[in-house]
Amino acid sequence: MSPMPTLAAPTYADVADAAQRIAGAAHRTPVMTSRTADERAGATLFFKCENFQRMGAFKFRGAYNAISHFDERQRAAGVLTYSSGNHAQAIALSAKIAGIRATIVMPEDAPAAKIAATRGYGGEVITYDRYTQNREELGRKLAEERGMTLIPPYDHPHVIAGQGTSAKELFGETGPLDYLFVCLGGGGLIGGCALAAAALSPSCKVIGVEPEAGNDAQQSLARGEIVHIEVPRTIADGAASTHVGEYNFPIIQRHVEQIVTVSDAQLIDTMRFFAERMKMVVEPTGCLAAAAVLNKVVPVEGKRVGVIVSGGNVDMARFAQFVS
Repeated sequence: MSPMPTLAAPTYADVADAAQRIAGAAHRTPVMTSRTADERAGATLFFKCENFQRMGAFKFRGAYNAISHFDERQRAAGVLTYSSGNHAQAIALSAKIAGIRATIVMPEDAPAAKIAATRGYGGEVITYDRYTQNREELGRKLAEERGMTLIPPYDHPHVIAGQGTSAKELFGETGPLDYLFVCLGGGGLIGGCALAAAALSPSCKVIGVEPEAGNDAQQSLARGEIVHIEVPRTIADGAASTHVGEYNFPIIQRHVEQIVTVSDAQLIDTMRFFAERMKMVVEPTGCLAAAAVLNKVVPVEGKRVGVIVSGGNVDMARFAQFVS
């Protein structure tokens, strides 16, 4: 297994390199607007819709970029990861495109649609109990046993750089923005997006948004060190992480203005808003950034605001329960 610590911390140059590597493989997702959303927020909003990305979430960007760096030995042995769902699908699909094996460690209570999709892309799924087992230890052990390269969901420079291409594309379409709201679980997406914002729109304030039940990054930023919490119980399963990454935290400290939280009830309201007003299916985690803006958690009146909509992978039966 390739030891992760030998990799240098990512920079904007890595984001630009990732954009070239994923071109033609990843979708250039639409930037959508809504007059109703603008009126509700009192601002001009630009939604970067990663729910229309391949496999339904931004995670494809980082996974594909990471695998594109593999040498022949790594390609022969294959890739291993652990994930609650979207990164699992992203690695499985990216590995399938690259023609290499993929093994994914997933929580047994992950959404059924995400487990099925991961298997559908050709990934071998190994399940574990997220409340009693440590997925990082399990992943490292399996990767060492099998000689596979471990690509974690967020704490990896190539993953971070790949995720940052979403903000790079957004700024390419909108020009400079006053604010950029990004959902925050382990910090891979906000890490990459913050690097892009610092380079392309230096005065833009980057705001991270976590579920109320799992505000470890908010605590970490306040304390100046990475805080570990128990697995949060929230409908935002993609942000139910217990801590931010070692690579991500310094970027967050340097480039993220503030971290705020929203409730599950606000996420459900935002899912309903997207479905009714913008005709989009967005998963709970994908609603984090928009929920903060639409509920005026941070005052953005009169500003130009970017909102990363991170994904749309949600069981339809569950989605119907949420928005009914």
